Amino acid sequence: MLGISLRQLEVFVAVAREGSVRAAAEQLHLSQPALSMALAELESQLGADLFDRKRGRLYLGERGRDALPLAQEILERTAELRRSVHGHGAALEGELRLGASNTIGNYLVGDLLGAFTAEHPKVAIRLAVENTDTIVERVLDHTLDLGCVEGAVAHMDIDVRPWREDELVICTRPDHALAQRKRLRADDFASARWILREDGSGTRAMTERILASLPPGQTVLELGQSEAIKQAVIAGLGIACLPAVAVVDAVKARRLTALHTPFLDLHRRLSWVLRRSKYHGALVGAFLQSTALGGDAAIRPRVRARRTRRNTRA
Repeated sequence: MLGISLRQLEVFVAVAREGSVRAAAEQLHLSQPALSMALAELESQLGADLFDRKRGRLYLGERGRDALPLAQEILERTAELRRSVHGHGAALEGELRLGASNTIGNYLVGDLLGAFTAEHPKVAIRLAVENTDTIVERVLDHTLDLGCVEGAVAHMDIDVRPWREDELVICTRPDHALAQRKRLRADDFASARWILREDGSGTRAMTERILASLPPGQTVLELGQSEAIKQAVIAGLGIACLPAVAVVDAVKARRLTALHTPFLDLHRRLSWVLRRSKYHGALVGAFLQSTALGGDAAIRPRVRARRTRRNTRA
């Protein structure tokens, strides 16, 4: 055990995160033979295989999954030791792996990363944009340091911390029958043709809750991106419930209409998700602190919902 080096641990963590020797070698600026040798030496000193090898690929094994958070913690604490020696004012360095669900990663990336990258320019950020379920899975398997999601999360080993509020809108083409009504009621949505996000998406989960309070309709499409759904609605294929930040430009350009539906609660909370049993070092702490400055702010893009036109005749 005493012969284990930090380089060997870096190799192990890189291969576990990247899923291949080639990608890990590129990340660490090593040749593939040198990286493979370092990994083999680590496994030899531990007396255990950390990966399952199948058809030339490496898959993290049971022992590897147990060892990964410990190896990450050693590397993070070593970085903190170096920083403490040089004074706590020393610049943060390293790599931070973040996950963001689609609405956040595609439309709020500036709010998500702007303050932190400006304050800590030496920290490399790798952002994965996936749906909520995938982000949670990757936080649990230690391939992401933390995630920011729009869906509800309930897992005993996940720490959920609120970030800010978000708002959805039900949108149609401007010439859709619902957009022409003077005053909408829930009953007006009977037999509506809906375009939904895929299973596992936070927006899909909230849309299903909203649909449960409306008369039965028809699901005509399921798409994996809000942008694709927006274009489908513009094409007249159906109506959709989408994040306001995703449609604000299309509403302003009058390609979409955001319906006025005061009888529906279209607000939700965006949240950080972290693994409880994982050690969170200085990078994660600094990142959460930078985002906490605007943590209670609600996202309120200027999407003007179509409201009732009052009849002024006597």
